[in-house]
Amino acid sequence: MPIEITGQNNNPVQTDRNNRPENNVSRSEPSLDQQANGRPSTADTVSLTETSAQIRSLENSLAELPVVDTQRVESIRQAIADGSYQVNAQTVADKLIDFEQTLDR
Repeated sequence: MPIEITGQNNNPVQTDRNNRPENNVSRSEPSLDQQANGRPSTADTVSLTETSAQIRSLENSLAELPVVDTQRVESIRQAIADGSYQVNAQTVADKLIDFEQTLDR
């Protein structure tokens, strides 16, 4: 998406948000020389810990789970339909009060 910026001479300057340097990131493997002598290059490097790998694995596992427990929703829907669903007014009131108190923090 081009953005028009007026410069000092009122000459419009066109920029494109999609071609900004921070959007063009590449990764390169260390050279054979760097691997042999064990010294890092002058470029920045990033290494991920085992914990980071575990978190990524958990994120992937969670992404595969359904957002809604359809079996529970269906059982509640059935209980409402046949009139057997019971609402505990005290529990609802307590949860509302707890929620309101978290908003005050």
